Formats: sequence, C-alpha cells, structure tokens
Amino acid sequence: MKTSFVAAVLATALMAGTASAETIGVSMQSFDNNFQTLLREGLDARASKVSGVNLQIEDAQTDISKQRSQVDNFIASGVDAIIMTLADTSAAAGISEDASKAGIPLVYLNLEPENLDRLPEKQVYVGSKETDSGRLGAEAACELLKKIGKVSDAQAYILMGDLAHQASRDRTSSVKETLVQGDCKGVTIADEQSAAWTRTNAMDLTTNWVTAGRPIDVIFANNDEMAIGAIQALKAAGMSMDDVIVVGIDATQDALAAMAAGDLDVTVFQNAKGQSASAVDAAVALARGKSVDREVWVPFELVTPENMDQYSQKN
Repeated sequence: MKTSFVAAVLATALMAGTASAETIGVSMQSFDNNFQTLLREGLDARASKVSGVNLQIEDAQTDISKQRSQVDNFIASGVDAIIMTLADTSAAAGISEDASKAGIPLVYLNLEPENLDRLPEKQVYVGSKETDSGRLGAEAACELLKKIGKVSDAQAYILMGDLAHQASRDRTSSVKETLVQGDCKGVTIADEQSAAWTRTNAMDLTTNWVTAGRPIDVIFANNDEMAIGAIQALKAAGMSMDDVIVVGIDATQDALAAMAAGDLDVTVFQNAKGQSASAVDAAVALARGKSVDREVWVPFELVTPENMDQYSQKN
C-alpha cells in the first residue's frame, strides 16, 4: 500500500528526472463542487512543477455520458495518461476497459471506482479511506454527546452524498457502525437522505426535518457543503446551534469559517492537495513507464475547534 510519504519520494524522482513532454487528459466530476475545485487547483499546481506536463481539463457536469465522451476524446487524441474523478463510480469498469485497450494509463482520483480490486495494468486509484472519515466524525460526535448526557436518546440524521458514489455509501455506513460499536449505541438514526453533495439540497432536507417537529440532536453530513446547508436551515428556523451537533467532511475554507463562528462542531480534513499531487505523480510515472502501486492512500485527519487553526491553509 502506498502512502503519502512514498508518493512524495516518487514526486521528487519525477521532477529530478529527464524532461519529456506529456499531455494528461483530466475529466472532473463537476467544476461546481467545492472540493472538486480544490482538486482541480491541486492538479494544476502539481503539473506546473513537473517539467513538460500539460493538463487538458474537462468538466463532466456530473453527467456520466458526458464524461464517457470526454474519455473517448482523450483516447482518440492520444493523450499520454488520463486522470478522472468519476461522475458515477459504477461506470469505472467500462472506462478501465477502454483505456486499457488503448494502452493509455488511467488514474482514478478521489472517488473510488467499483472495480478497484480488478484494475488493469497501468491503472491506479488515489484517494483516502472513506470509512475513516465517517468513523472519525462519529467518534468525535459521540464524545460531544457524552458531555451533554445524550448518548442514550439522541436523534441523529444523515445527509448523504450522491448515491452513485462509493464515498457516500462508505461514509454513511461507517458512521452507523461506529455509533453501534461504541458508547453511543443508543443513538437513533431518525432519517438518512441523499442531498447529492450540495448545500441547497441539504437546506431543503433539513428544513423538512425541522418542519416535521422531531428532535434533532446530531446531523452527520457526508461533506462540508451539506453540513453548511443544514446549518443554514437550522438557523433560519430559529434553532440554536448550541443545541445541535453538526459534523461535516473535507475541512474546506467555508467549513472552517462555520466552525470559527461556532456553528460547525466537527469536520474531517480531506487532503485535496495531497490527493491531486499524488494523482499527477502517478499519471506521469505511468506515462514514463515507471511502476506505481494500484492504491495510493492519503490519510483523513480529525478537525475540531481546538486544532482548526492548523488547517486554515491546507485546503
């Protein structure tokens, strides 16, 4: 298993090696998604440091058909490698087959492909263990519930991402498993709904939960955008943020601002720069005939009001 340390060694070797010219086709799930934007910026930043590398970046606009067409165009134009954040992780097998037949290296970034254990040669995945993010958030929320004596009767809600993404399913399942296996086994999951990673959808869902009149003690969001949407809905309904624990994932700048304001209790840092840098390094290495492990993992890190200042410039 590769680590960020090994990826850093690989990066040093690439930047110190013989200069050559590579064009890497990049298909992003959506330019409108804040974390995907961070990844895109990270890709550009790393590519600028590797001699001779040019990125051709396209926006799939969450449309897997559009993304498949982008990949087809990359293959037809003869790019040296492809990097992609999948619009639908279940489409990975077909994309892998097409890239493999064309002999073009493929790097899946951030959103885990469903065929991870069957990736062909010259194909890798760079990301973070999604179950770790759900576990870290649930453990931190449980500690907060223990402090206020709510471990036996708290009502929790989960805002899920796009159900086509393995990340959404893994983050959700790990939250529930962590609660059941720990001191917070008495917490009830009152509802779980997909808000498709977006702030607006999360606002609408949270408003519906508030209107239903059921207690809301904890909201687990699969990403920070949905956590912020939940916070906005709760505040619009006149609820005190002192009475609801809100947990996000990513540690974006907006999330850290919400935490500084006392609205967001917990988030989990997902290292966009680290993932992007490792993806470019892997793509360049494969294009230059070097070997890269099939999985490159960049760790998640817990962020709370006590340590948030350490993350102010990381994403």
